[in-house]
Amino acid sequence: MTRILLLGGTTEASTLAKTLAEAGMDAVFSYAGRTAKPVSQPLPTRVGGFGGVEGLAEYLKTESITHVVDATHPFAAQMSTNAVYACEAAGVPLCAFERPAWQAGEGDQWVHADSIEGAVNALPEVPARVFLAIGKQNLAQFAAKPQHHYLLRLVDAPETDLPLPHTTAEIARGPFDVAGDTALMQRHGITHVVAKNAGGAGAAAKLTAARDLGLPVIMIGRPEVPERPVMGSVAEVMAWLSHPSAA
Repeated sequence: MTRILLLGGTTEASTLAKTLAEAGMDAVFSYAGRTAKPVSQPLPTRVGGFGGVEGLAEYLKTESITHVVDATHPFAAQMSTNAVYACEAAGVPLCAFERPAWQAGEGDQWVHADSIEGAVNALPEVPARVFLAIGKQNLAQFAAKPQHHYLLRLVDAPETDLPLPHTTAEIARGPFDVAGDTALMQRHGITHVVAKNAGGAGAAAKLTAARDLGLPVIMIGRPEVPERPVMGSVAEVMAWLSHPSAA
């Protein structure tokens, strides 16, 4: 019997969860637990970490998991890496369901950075107003440039003081549209945008808005993870679930 562990947290994961549920497949949806009110799923859901590679490998054995689909955020590199090694240890096939990275187009003013530190270094020395569209996990590193005012867009309201001296937090959950993001940047006088190259349509509006407003975007490239089969659509994942050895 097929029993699937779906590592989620993205729009793609939610779409796949709906398809698995409609097909009557035995699957468990796993959230990392970084969001206070995650999107409800049509599958049995667990929240929280597994305890590293060993903990995940043990979970796969205990729960009789036969397939793992990693549909986590492209920047959840530690989870994706753990999943590769845990599946190897447990002898469970794994695939990633991953959206393509964004590509700069005509009119875009992108500055590429290969890390959070690189993005910090790419910001100007003179005070600027920065739309820091990277979530809440890596904010502290931008305290190295405290002269800037940072606009944050977060899913949950901060429960503690933010690690940046000059910030404004907008609490909102995507998907977002170009008109809304254009208005947001104009309202806050944004001069620079910092983004992770997450890909997908739900968060791309800020890039179009930045292009239309003539703003530079500091684009942080995706972290490396161990090699694994990568699927680009629900149909590909469903086909892989039927014949994982063919991937």
